[in-house]
Amino acid sequence: MITITLPDASKREFAQPVTVAEVAASIGAGLAKAALGGRVGQGDSARLVDTSFSIDADTTLAIITDKDPAGLELIRHSTAHLLAYAVKDLFPEAQVTIGPVIDNGFYYDFACQRPFTPEDLIAIEARMTALARLDEPVTRRVLPRDEAVAFFKALGEHYKAEIIASIPADQDVSLYREGGFEDLCRGPHVPSTGKLKHFKLMKVAGAYWRGDQKNEQLQRIYGTAWASKDELAAYLRMLEEAEKRDHRRLGKDLDLFHIDEHAPGVVFWHPKGWTIWQGVEQYMRQVYRDNGYLEVKGPQLLDRTLWEKTGHWDKYRDNMFTTESEKRDYALKPMNCPGHILIFKQGIKSYRDLPLRYGEFGQCHRNEPTGGLHGIMRVRGFTQDDGHIFCTEDMVLDECVAYTTLLQKVYADFGFSDILYKVATRPAQRIGSDETWDKAESALIESLRRSGCDFVIAPGDGAFYGPKIEYTLKDAIGRQWQCGTMQVDFSMAERLGAEYVGEDSARHTPVMLHRAIVGSLERFIGILIEQHAGALPVWLAPVQVVLANITDAQAEYVAQIAKALQKQGLRVQIDLRNEKITYKIREHSLQKVPYILVVGDKEKASGAVAVRARGNLDLGVMPLDDFIRKIVDAIALKA
Repeated sequence: MITITLPDASKREFAQPVTVAEVAASIGAGLAKAALGGRVGQGDSARLVDTSFSIDADTTLAIITDKDPAGLELIRHSTAHLLAYAVKDLFPEAQVTIGPVIDNGFYYDFACQRPFTPEDLIAIEARMTALARLDEPVTRRVLPRDEAVAFFKALGEHYKAEIIASIPADQDVSLYREGGFEDLCRGPHVPSTGKLKHFKLMKVAGAYWRGDQKNEQLQRIYGTAWASKDELAAYLRMLEEAEKRDHRRLGKDLDLFHIDEHAPGVVFWHPKGWTIWQGVEQYMRQVYRDNGYLEVKGPQLLDRTLWEKTGHWDKYRDNMFTTESEKRDYALKPMNCPGHILIFKQGIKSYRDLPLRYGEFGQCHRNEPTGGLHGIMRVRGFTQDDGHIFCTEDMVLDECVAYTTLLQKVYADFGFSDILYKVATRPAQRIGSDETWDKAESALIESLRRSGCDFVIAPGDGAFYGPKIEYTLKDAIGRQWQCGTMQVDFSMAERLGAEYVGEDSARHTPVMLHRAIVGSLERFIGILIEQHAGALPVWLAPVQVVLANITDAQAEYVAQIAKALQKQGLRVQIDLRNEKITYKIREHSLQKVPYILVVGDKEKASGAVAVRARGNLDLGVMPLDDFIRKIVDAIALKA
């Protein structure tokens, strides 16, 4: 007998090998119809399988439906194959290459001499819908590697044959067929195309074969797929809203910054954009001061040997900008950690000096591929609010707890209240002993528990030198942005010879905590722009108040008001142009200025201002002093 244990701990027994589909049918017709796959086994040995997978020994089994995250991944994976099926049906000369699942969807790369047009996408999507309605079964077969190579060569699928030829000769490969289309894939897949109902093709982009720009260029079709019509509609609405909030468009419309071909991946900040930058930086500088950080500044260029000692050279050298001088190799720093250790090493440190917290607005450079650059969100030159805490092992937990509290306050001030917490644990390739990894992971997990935070574990996602907490923001339209980190590192300070004199008068290696709250300032400002749709809170707005006169008779009064506001530290713009007041109001409203003060003869005579708030809100006429109190209070409260 074969005993199968289900998630509710109930057991089912079968006299002979049984498929996942048959187990689902034994539970109920509804589950059998909804089944997309199965998860066999538990823990690290668990794996996703097709519903046709045969179980021949005692095991645990969970039936996967579209209600499970794994079910959604099956849908997206299978929809990528459906896309390739439709493309081959409409464009037989096209060759298929690879088609993975990505966040919120999938893509498939094709080699086709004919460029795909927007009209082609409409036709391909319609063909996908027609093929899905046929509800053709998706079946799997296994071939020896060389036989599979020959099979795809005979089909004229040379890219697919090249992929298979790179697999060791003694390995078999699996192929999945639906109707007249067969594709290489490890699987698993949904049992039939009829399970694929809610999808949409999004765009065509260029891509290089195997991601190497030296290779031929392919055409990449992006799509999205969901378990229900409502989820698809909600996602498309979110994309529409995201397009309105796109920081690249708003950066141009609001005259904040630009990216120039003369410096790809580096930002040119305009006056208003730099004002926002300064607002974020000065706020974070105050956070440093208020929380015991000493601000430092390290050099941009550091000798290669330093990066070799830390382990970064082996891990990141392909992403480092390097140069040579007098037969010595240097790298522009991609991170600030080693520089802070070198600062720590200057002079003798005692246990009484710990915890020692260094903070730096450190400019870093990483050689990101051109295709990965994205506005100010993904750049080659960026500045981090980087900090490192040197402490004893006994201090680690308290420092992590205090850091989470601090981070929550900072995010709230910037308008983010929804934070997701993830603990990324040891990767396969790492430095340090298992004992120190155990201590570091335990400290991070316990710190989140003491902070009252719900969290998930991400096995294997830690840095090579230590585990970390990843703090992810959820924005106004539901998107997630991973910004803050806290990493516990028992290794790097030791590698560079950092020590302190302990209470026992012996020398000890400090534990190093790597932390950033906003991360890259460029990226964080891009997130802020999109979070607030360009209408930044008054304390961050590059122009906080516009003064607009109705006629020239109020020009002198406008100047007096401006001086009074500027004396309070407010950022003021005066508009004395000979234009209709309605035109001025509209123009500055489009620039998302928090307050527009309109001044006419009545306001001049009474020493008042007519106040219009962002969002076309008419707050009426009020004494100037009342308005000043209102805006100063809003700024103080970060409202």
